[in-house]
Amino acid sequence: MAIRGWFVWEELMTTDVASAASFYKKVGGLKTKQAPFDPNYTMFEGTKGTMGGLMTLPDEAKAGGTPPSWISYIGTPNADETARQAAALGGKVAKAPFDIADGGRIAILQDPQGAIFAIYSNPKTTAAPPAPALGHASWHELATSDYAGAFNFYQKLFGWYVVNDQDMGPGMGIYRLFAPEGSKDAVGGMYTKPPEPPRPAAWLPYIKVADVKAATDKAKSLGATIFHGPAQVPGGGWITMGADPQGAAFALHSTPAAAAPKPKAAKKTKAAPKKKAAPKKKAAARKKKAAPKRKAVAKKKGVIKKRKAGSKK
Repeated sequence: MAIRGWFVWEELMTTDVASAASFYKKVGGLKTKQAPFDPNYTMFEGTKGTMGGLMTLPDEAKAGGTPPSWISYIGTPNADETARQAAALGGKVAKAPFDIADGGRIAILQDPQGAIFAIYSNPKTTAAPPAPALGHASWHELATSDYAGAFNFYQKLFGWYVVNDQDMGPGMGIYRLFAPEGSKDAVGGMYTKPPEPPRPAAWLPYIKVADVKAATDKAKSLGATIFHGPAQVPGGGWITMGADPQGAAFALHSTPAAAAPKPKAAKKTKAAPKKKAAPKKKAAARKKKAAPKRKAVAKKKGVIKKRKAGSKK
Protein backbone atom coordinates (compact mmCIF):
# COMPACT_ATOMS: atom_id res chain seq x y z
CA MET A 1 0.00 0.00 0.00
CA ALA A 2 1.16 3.52 -0.81
CA ILE A 3 1.85 6.18 1.84
CA ARG A 4 -0.99 8.44 0.67
CA GLY A 5 -3.52 9.05 3.43
CA TRP A 6 -1.68 7.24 6.22
CA PHE A 7 -0.70 8.91 9.49
CA VAL A 8 3.09 8.73 9.62
CA TRP A 9 4.32 11.05 12.41
CA GLU A 10 3.14 12.74 15.63
CA GLU A 11 4.63 15.95 16.98
CA LEU A 12 4.09 17.61 20.35
CA MET A 13 4.71 21.34 20.68
CA THR A 14 4.79 22.30 24.35
CA THR A 15 5.98 24.92 26.84
CA ASP A 16 8.13 22.53 28.92
CA VAL A 17 9.98 19.85 26.96
CA ALA A 18 11.59 18.15 29.96
CA SER A 19 8.32 17.86 31.89
CA ALA A 20 6.44 16.59 28.83
CA ALA A 21 9.14 14.01 28.10
CA SER A 22 8.89 12.68 31.66
CA PHE A 23 5.08 12.62 31.58
CA TYR A 24 4.76 10.65 28.34
CA LYS A 25 7.50 8.24 29.35
CA LYS A 26 5.64 7.31 32.53
CA VAL A 27 2.14 7.36 31.01
CA GLY A 28 2.63 6.19 27.43
CA GLY A 29 5.93 4.31 27.63
CA LEU A 30 7.60 6.76 25.23
CA LYS A 31 11.36 7.01 25.42
CA THR A 32 13.18 10.10 24.19
CA LYS A 33 16.48 10.89 22.49
CA GLN A 34 18.01 13.99 20.99
CA ALA A 35 17.50 14.32 17.26
CA PRO A 36 20.80 13.94 15.36
CA PHE A 37 19.79 16.69 12.93
CA ASP A 38 18.71 19.36 15.47
CA PRO A 39 19.85 19.87 19.10
CA ASN A 40 16.54 21.59 19.86
CA TYR A 41 14.40 18.69 18.67
CA THR A 42 13.66 15.55 20.74
CA MET A 43 12.55 12.21 19.25
CA PHE A 44 9.81 10.09 20.79
CA GLU A 45 10.46 6.33 20.63
CA GLY A 46 7.76 3.65 20.84
CA THR A 47 8.35 -0.10 21.07
CA LYS A 48 8.86 -0.34 17.30
CA GLY A 49 11.01 2.69 16.65
CA THR A 50 10.43 6.44 16.34
CA MET A 51 6.80 7.55 16.59
CA GLY A 52 7.26 11.32 16.53
CA GLY A 53 8.95 14.37 17.95
CA LEU A 54 8.87 16.88 20.78
CA MET A 55 9.76 20.56 20.62
CA THR A 56 9.25 23.88 22.37
CA LEU A 57 6.19 25.75 21.13
CA PRO A 58 7.58 28.48 18.83
CA ASP A 59 7.13 32.09 19.94
CA GLU A 60 5.30 32.93 16.71
CA ALA A 61 2.81 30.13 17.42
CA LYS A 62 2.28 31.31 21.00
CA ALA A 63 1.80 34.87 19.75
CA GLY A 64 -0.86 33.60 17.38
CA GLY A 65 -2.74 31.92 20.21
CA THR A 66 -1.64 28.34 19.53
CA PRO A 67 -1.75 26.31 22.76
CA PRO A 68 0.49 23.30 23.57
CA SER A 69 -0.79 20.55 21.29
CA TRP A 70 -0.11 17.46 19.21
CA ILE A 71 -0.04 17.71 15.43
CA SER A 72 -0.42 14.66 13.19
CA TYR A 73 1.40 14.23 9.86
CA ILE A 74 -0.34 12.53 6.94
CA GLY A 75 1.61 10.93 4.12
CA THR A 76 1.38 12.10 0.51
CA PRO A 77 3.38 11.41 -2.66
CA ASN A 78 3.89 15.14 -3.23
CA ALA A 79 3.68 17.73 -0.44
CA ASP A 80 3.66 20.72 -2.82
CA GLU A 81 0.81 19.37 -4.91
CA THR A 82 -1.22 18.39 -1.82
CA ALA A 83 -0.77 21.86 -0.33
CA ARG A 84 -2.04 23.48 -3.53
CA GLN A 85 -5.00 21.11 -3.65
CA ALA A 86 -5.88 21.78 0.01
CA ALA A 87 -6.06 25.51 -0.66
CA ALA A 88 -8.24 24.91 -3.73
CA LEU A 89 -10.63 22.80 -1.63
CA GLY A 90 -11.18 25.57 0.92
CA GLY A 91 -8.32 24.83 3.32
CA LYS A 92 -5.39 27.06 4.21
CA VAL A 93 -1.62 26.69 4.03
CA ALA A 94 -0.37 27.72 7.49
CA LYS A 95 3.26 26.97 6.58
CA ALA A 96 4.33 26.39 2.98
CA PRO A 97 6.18 23.20 2.04
CA PHE A 98 9.85 23.07 3.03
CA ASP A 99 12.65 20.50 3.14
CA ILE A 100 13.65 18.64 6.31
CA ALA A 101 16.80 16.75 7.36
CA ASP A 102 15.72 13.23 6.33
CA GLY A 103 15.25 14.25 2.70
CA GLY A 104 11.52 14.70 3.05
CA ARG A 105 9.28 17.69 2.59
CA ILE A 106 6.55 18.90 4.95
CA ALA A 107 3.87 21.58 5.21
CA ILE A 108 1.40 22.72 7.88
CA LEU A 109 -2.21 22.96 6.68
CA GLN A 110 -5.64 23.85 8.03
CA ASP A 111 -8.87 22.21 6.87
CA PRO A 112 -12.01 24.28 6.02
CA GLN A 113 -13.37 23.82 9.57
CA GLY A 114 -10.13 25.06 11.18
CA ALA A 115 -8.37 21.84 12.28
CA ILE A 116 -4.57 21.93 11.91
CA PHE A 117 -2.65 19.00 10.41
CA ALA A 118 0.64 18.43 8.59
CA ILE A 119 1.66 16.58 5.44
CA TYR A 120 4.84 14.65 4.67
CA SER A 121 6.39 13.35 1.47
CA ASN A 122 9.70 11.66 0.81
CA PRO A 123 10.90 9.91 -2.37
CA LYS A 124 12.65 7.34 -0.13
CA THR A 125 9.51 6.59 1.90
CA THR A 126 6.59 5.67 -0.32
CA ALA A 127 4.99 2.70 1.46
CA ALA A 128 2.36 2.67 4.21
CA PRO A 129 3.70 2.45 7.79
CA PRO A 130 3.52 -0.81 9.79
CA ALA A 131 0.64 -1.56 12.16
CA PRO A 132 0.89 0.56 15.33
CA ALA A 133 2.57 -1.10 18.33
CA LEU A 134 2.69 0.02 21.97
CA GLY A 135 3.89 3.60 22.26
CA HIS A 136 2.67 4.52 18.76
CA ALA A 137 -0.50 6.31 17.63
CA SER A 138 -3.14 3.65 17.06
CA TRP A 139 -6.12 5.95 16.31
CA HIS A 140 -6.72 9.49 15.08
CA GLU A 141 -9.89 11.42 15.86
CA LEU A 142 -11.24 14.66 14.45
CA ALA A 143 -13.70 16.74 16.47
CA THR A 144 -15.10 19.29 14.02
CA SER A 145 -18.02 21.61 13.32
CA ASP A 146 -19.13 19.62 10.26
CA TYR A 147 -17.98 16.01 10.01
CA ALA A 148 -19.57 15.48 6.56
CA GLY A 149 -17.92 18.57 5.09
CA ALA A 150 -14.59 17.71 6.71
CA PHE A 151 -14.69 14.16 5.38
CA ASN A 152 -15.39 15.43 1.87
CA PHE A 153 -12.24 17.58 2.09
CA TYR A 154 -9.98 14.76 3.32
CA GLN A 155 -11.47 12.24 0.91
CA LYS A 156 -10.53 14.42 -2.07
CA LEU A 157 -7.12 15.21 -0.59
CA PHE A 158 -6.07 11.71 0.54
CA GLY A 159 -8.53 9.21 -0.95
CA TRP A 160 -10.06 8.16 2.38
CA TYR A 161 -13.23 6.07 2.30
CA VAL A 162 -16.04 5.47 4.79
CA VAL A 163 -15.66 2.24 6.75
CA ASN A 164 -18.76 2.69 8.86
CA ASP A 165 -21.10 5.35 10.27
CA GLN A 166 -22.06 4.75 13.89
CA ASP A 167 -24.98 6.44 15.63
CA MET A 168 -23.68 7.71 18.98
CA GLY A 169 -27.16 8.03 20.47
CA PRO A 170 -29.86 10.70 20.91
CA GLY A 171 -28.45 14.19 20.40
CA MET A 172 -24.93 12.87 19.79
CA GLY A 173 -24.95 12.41 16.02
CA ILE A 174 -22.81 10.21 13.78
CA TYR A 175 -19.29 8.94 14.38
CA ARG A 176 -17.69 8.24 11.00
CA LEU A 177 -14.91 5.66 10.75
CA PHE A 178 -12.52 6.09 7.81
CA ALA A 179 -9.54 4.36 6.23
CA PRO A 180 -6.92 5.03 3.53
CA GLU A 181 -7.13 3.32 0.17
CA GLY A 182 -6.10 -0.31 0.37
CA SER A 183 -6.76 -0.66 4.11
CA LYS A 184 -9.50 -2.99 5.35
CA ASP A 185 -9.43 -1.53 8.85
CA ALA A 186 -10.35 1.96 10.03
CA VAL A 187 -7.49 4.15 11.23
CA GLY A 188 -9.60 6.90 12.78
CA GLY A 189 -12.95 8.58 13.22
CA MET A 190 -14.59 12.00 13.03
CA TYR A 191 -17.70 13.59 14.47
CA THR A 192 -19.46 16.93 14.81
CA LYS A 193 -18.56 18.26 18.25
CA PRO A 194 -21.33 19.56 20.53
CA PRO A 195 -21.65 23.36 20.89
CA GLU A 196 -20.82 23.19 24.61
CA PRO A 197 -18.17 23.50 25.77
CA PRO A 198 -16.99 25.70 22.88
CA ARG A 199 -13.70 24.51 21.43
CA PRO A 200 -11.95 24.69 18.06
CA ALA A 201 -11.88 21.86 15.56
CA ALA A 202 -8.88 19.64 16.24
CA TRP A 203 -7.22 16.32 15.56
CA LEU A 204 -6.29 14.06 18.49
CA PRO A 205 -3.90 11.08 18.21
CA TYR A 206 -4.40 8.14 20.61
CA ILE A 207 -1.27 6.58 22.10
CA LYS A 208 -1.45 2.81 22.35
CA VAL A 209 -0.75 1.48 25.86
CA ALA A 210 -0.98 -1.96 27.45
CA ASP A 211 -3.51 -0.93 30.11
CA VAL A 212 -5.55 2.28 29.82
CA LYS A 213 -6.79 2.09 33.42
CA ALA A 214 -3.28 1.91 34.88
CA ALA A 215 -2.01 4.62 32.48
CA THR A 216 -4.91 6.89 33.44
CA ASP A 217 -4.15 6.52 37.14
CA LYS A 218 -0.51 7.38 36.45
CA ALA A 219 -1.51 10.43 34.38
CA LYS A 220 -3.71 11.70 37.23
CA SER A 221 -0.91 11.27 39.75
CA LEU A 222 1.38 13.36 37.51
CA GLY A 223 -1.03 16.30 37.29
CA ALA A 224 -3.07 15.52 34.17
CA THR A 225 -6.72 16.53 33.88
CA ILE A 226 -8.98 13.70 32.66
CA PHE A 227 -11.95 14.70 30.48
CA HIS A 228 -13.31 11.25 29.66
CA GLY A 229 -12.53 7.69 30.67
CA PRO A 230 -11.36 5.15 31.22
CA ALA A 231 -14.25 4.02 29.03
CA GLN A 232 -14.83 0.91 26.96
CA VAL A 233 -15.53 1.37 23.25
CA PRO A 234 -17.14 -0.87 20.62
CA GLY A 235 -14.85 -3.82 19.93
CA GLY A 236 -13.74 -4.20 23.54
CA GLY A 237 -10.94 -1.61 23.65
CA TRP A 238 -10.52 1.13 26.27
CA ILE A 239 -9.81 4.85 25.91
CA THR A 240 -9.08 7.92 28.04
CA MET A 241 -8.92 11.58 26.99
CA GLY A 242 -7.39 14.42 28.97
CA ALA A 243 -4.91 17.28 29.12
CA ASP A 244 -1.27 16.85 30.15
CA PRO A 245 0.35 19.13 32.81
CA GLN A 246 1.20 21.73 30.10
CA GLY A 247 -2.36 21.76 28.77
CA ALA A 248 -1.93 19.69 25.59
CA ALA A 249 -4.85 17.37 24.87
CA PHE A 250 -3.85 13.69 24.79
CA ALA A 251 -5.60 10.35 24.45
CA LEU A 252 -4.77 6.76 25.36
CA HIS A 253 -5.97 3.53 23.77
CA SER A 254 -5.64 -0.15 24.61
CA THR A 255 -6.92 -3.02 22.51
CA PRO A 256 -8.71 -6.10 23.94
CA ALA A 257 -6.35 -8.65 25.44
CA ALA A 258 -5.88 -11.68 23.24
CA ALA A 259 -7.83 -14.65 24.51
CA ALA A 260 -5.61 -17.23 26.17
CA PRO A 261 -5.40 -20.45 24.12
CA LYS A 262 -7.43 -23.27 25.55
CA PRO A 263 -5.35 -26.19 26.84
CA LYS A 264 -5.47 -29.22 24.61
CA ALA A 265 -7.61 -31.99 25.99
CA ALA A 266 -5.65 -35.05 27.03
CA LYS A 267 -6.16 -38.05 24.80
CA LYS A 268 -8.44 -40.59 26.35
CA THR A 269 -6.81 -43.99 26.91
CA LYS A 270 -8.83 -47.14 26.68
CA ALA A 271 -9.50 -48.57 30.08
CA ALA A 272 -8.02 -52.01 30.69
CA PRO A 273 -10.71 -54.75 30.73
CA LYS A 274 -11.81 -55.51 34.25
CA LYS A 275 -10.86 -58.92 35.56
CA LYS A 276 -13.73 -61.03 36.77
CA ALA A 277 -13.63 -61.22 40.48
CA ALA A 278 -12.90 -64.69 41.80
CA PRO A 279 -15.87 -66.15 43.71
CA LYS A 280 -15.48 -65.67 47.40
CA LYS A 281 -15.20 -68.73 49.63
CA LYS A 282 -18.20 -67.68 51.72
CA ALA A 283 -20.37 -67.38 48.64
CA ALA A 284 -19.34 -70.88 47.56
CA ALA A 285 -20.17 -72.18 51.03
CA ARG A 286 -23.62 -70.59 50.85
CA LYS A 287 -24.29 -72.37 47.56
CA LYS A 288 -23.37 -75.72 49.10
CA LYS A 289 -25.74 -75.11 52.01
CA ALA A 290 -28.50 -74.02 49.65
CA ALA A 291 -28.40 -77.31 47.67
CA PRO A 292 -29.94 -79.54 50.43
CA LYS A 293 -32.83 -77.11 50.80
CA ARG A 294 -33.74 -77.62 47.17
CA LYS A 295 -33.76 -81.42 47.73
CA ALA A 296 -35.96 -80.99 50.80
CA VAL A 297 -38.41 -78.93 48.82
CA ALA A 298 -38.47 -81.57 46.12
CA LYS A 299 -39.18 -84.31 48.74
CA LYS A 300 -41.94 -82.22 50.29
CA LYS A 301 -43.59 -81.77 46.90
CA GLY A 302 -43.43 -85.50 46.33
CA VAL A 303 -45.14 -86.23 49.68
CA ILE A 304 -47.91 -83.76 48.88
CA LYS A 305 -48.49 -85.41 45.53
CA LYS A 306 -48.76 -88.85 47.14
CA ARG A 307 -51.22 -87.55 49.73
CA LYS A 308 -53.35 -86.02 46.99
CA ALA A 309 -53.28 -89.27 45.07
CA GLY A 310 -54.34 -91.15 48.19
CA SER A 311 -57.22 -88.84 48.86
CA LYS A 312 -58.55 -89.38 45.36
CA LYS A 313 -58.55 -93.03 45.92
